[in-house]
Amino acid sequence: MTFTPHGKHLIAGDWVASAESFASAPAHGPSHPFSHGTPDLVDRAVQAAEEAFWSFGYSSRDDRAAFLNAIADEIEARAETITEIGSQETGLPEGRLQGERGRTTGQLRLFATHILKGAYLDRRHDVALPDRQPLPRPDIRMMQRPIGPVAVFGASNFPLAFSTAGGDTASALAAGCPVVVKGHDAHPGTGEIIAEAIHAAIQKCGVHPGVFSLVQGGSRDVGAALVQHPLIRAVGFTGSLGGGRALFDLCARRPEPIPFFGELGSVNPMFLLPNAMSARAEALGAGWAGSLTMGAGQFCTNPGISVVIDGPDADTYMDAAVKALSATGAQVMLTDGIAKAYRSGRDKIAATSGVQEVLTTTCDLRNATPYLFAATGAEWLANEALGEEVFGPLGLIVRVADVDEMRAVAKSLQGQLTCTLHMDADDADLAQSLLPILERKAGRILANGFPTGVEVCDAMVHGGPYPASTNFGATSVGTMAIRRFLRPVSYQNLPEAILPGDLVG
Repeated sequence: MTFTPHGKHLIAGDWVASAESFASAPAHGPSHPFSHGTPDLVDRAVQAAEEAFWSFGYSSRDDRAAFLNAIADEIEARAETITEIGSQETGLPEGRLQGERGRTTGQLRLFATHILKGAYLDRRHDVALPDRQPLPRPDIRMMQRPIGPVAVFGASNFPLAFSTAGGDTASALAAGCPVVVKGHDAHPGTGEIIAEAIHAAIQKCGVHPGVFSLVQGGSRDVGAALVQHPLIRAVGFTGSLGGGRALFDLCARRPEPIPFFGELGSVNPMFLLPNAMSARAEALGAGWAGSLTMGAGQFCTNPGISVVIDGPDADTYMDAAVKALSATGAQVMLTDGIAKAYRSGRDKIAATSGVQEVLTTTCDLRNATPYLFAATGAEWLANEALGEEVFGPLGLIVRVADVDEMRAVAKSLQGQLTCTLHMDADDADLAQSLLPILERKAGRILANGFPTGVEVCDAMVHGGPYPASTNFGATSVGTMAIRRFLRPVSYQNLPEAILPGDLVG
């Protein structure tokens, strides 16, 4: 049976239509009408979230874990429908959506298990020292507490794992914070089904309905109203540098500024060291091509830059990449706007002085085909535009003169989500000299792999210095993501009878 969306917003337990609507633009299949978001709907949702916080923010970890698991159960119960509408809207293959759904439910369950352990609370206790001289010490306890309602913006490239019930929503709910989601126009039907799953879990667990709302679509004033609402305490965002920076600035200009956890842009450079290149340049070139074109290059960790030392091994690497990329057919991109931006980025790189066109193809409409360019290290260092992200399967090989220029290229980088070292044992000295530089540039450093896979686990960091993210001390993937929506509170000389339950005993 084909799913037909009703096209309404979910506002604190009620499905609400608005006067104006927009039509979805699927990659294939039927288009559907969806209600436009409005600032008034945002206000209703946030007011309800604030009301829900007085119960949900002080709920037990057991209850919140049960709620997270219930959301995962309800998403799995809608698995086939999610895959159907998600594939239509985004053009992503069914296998990719099934995997992403598993990641979405998996992180919900992981966060549930994590909060039950309690370590994320970072509880500390300095016992009273009444006889200490020259002054006594009071009894002081500390614990992390939820901050209040959180705004989340759906991502275009991950309709499940980074959108309605994705990492930002899951980590905020795990922390005890109600969530208002601004749905993404690229996949409103998918967002609607996931919202239905969360709504069912709310009813099943008896949670205050204001704990979650979904406002669909809308113009920029809807997003602005959300981040500027005085009851919103933090914002989670995954998207473009321009859009994210505009929202970040709005958060900073509020009468009471709030943290903006934005993931904005990264070219994820790889440094291919001499001995590794000598041993396996051809395999590395083919492997890079596969990573570069995975999902039409629409991953925030897509490795768009390869830094190699000029010479025969660099030629072998480039030839292998060209061969593998040439065999890659056109892929459907997530939206017409993303496809247009990809072609614009391609044209900008191609028009840059000194850049060599290594592989050119033809793409139009919503399709993407791979492009490969090359530049010298000197040209890279002279032109900051070469370090700007092009979202799609476009690669740039930077051929440096020697190891000193390789270090100079590393030092010139803006903030990144990832940096990768391809190395053999005999490259250890060079890798060790690069590591302190790369630590200052990226949130995750890899050896002998490709960064497009992001493991959801305790040790993962998915963030980095600006413009990779707007808060280099945070991650949007893994259990540490919960800490974004908590703040420490000290309790001095409070009797145990009124202390939060997690601090007693």
